[in-house]
This record gives sequence, structure tokens and C-alpha cells, in this order.
Amino acid sequence: MLLAAFLLCVSTPAFARTVQTQGNILQTASKDGSLKTFVGAVDQAGLRDTLSSGGPYTVFAPNDNAFNRLPSDKVNALLADKPKLAGVLKYHVVQGRYTSADLAKKGVVTALDGNQLKITSSDHAIAVNGAKIVKPDIPAGNGIIHIVDTVIMPSNL
Repeated sequence: MLLAAFLLCVSTPAFARTVQTQGNILQTASKDGSLKTFVGAVDQAGLRDTLSSGGPYTVFAPNDNAFNRLPSDKVNALLADKPKLAGVLKYHVVQGRYTSADLAKKGVVTALDGNQLKITSSDHAIAVNGAKIVKPDIPAGNGIIHIVDTVIMPSNL
């Protein structure tokens, strides 16, 4: 009887809705107080729909401090050039859902812009092209977010 009640509960639509309350990548990033610049840049670049509904994706999201370390003229130039900004942001996104444990086993992953990102790991940290993952494994409905301490720039910029 108890098993039947449990099975009835898990199969009801109301229960399913409460289990799947996890937001998409942008909703999840917006809730993290350290990713305001990243979320704004995604909007500016026109990538909101991609990161809201596509996936699954692994996103290496630079925190606000990472953007603050860039020279202001470089940030302003990027924000003014939508295609270049989109290219930089796509360099931070990988198709597929990779946890930090998955990444530690990989040497390279391919970003959405087609370039490769080098993954290095030690006992204390995982880095992506030298950007240290400071907050790993933030789950989202359509992927996973790893917050990094540096804006990763493609070599062609």
C-alpha cells in the first residue's frame, strides 16, 4: 500500500513539476550574484535564446571580477561589436554536459566557436585555457555552469 501511494505521488503532474524547477543556464546564472556582466554580455551578443533553450551545454562563465580585470576600453570595444562579443562568449561554451570530474579526465574540449579549449587539472584546481574554475558544477536544466576567474580570449582576437 505504501509503495502504491508513493508510485501514485511520483507519477502525478504536480510532483513532476516540483522536481523539474531547475532553471535554464541563463536563469541559473542570473540567480548567481557574481555573473551579472556575463548575463548582460549574453543578452548584448544575442545569445539568450541559444543558452536558454538549446543544449545541453557546459558553460565556463567568467565572474564579474574577471570582466573587471579587463581594460575598460577592451570591454567597451567588445560590447560595441556584437559578432566579436558573440565569438568570445561562444568560446566559453561547449556542447554537452561536463562536470568537473568529467573535465579533469579530458585534455581538450571543443567550444561552440570551433576552437579547442585546453583543460588542465591538479589536486587543487581545474583550469580551462588557464582560467581557474572557482565555482564548479552548478546544475541547470539545459546544462552545467562552471564559474571561472578569467575571461578566456580566443587567439584570433
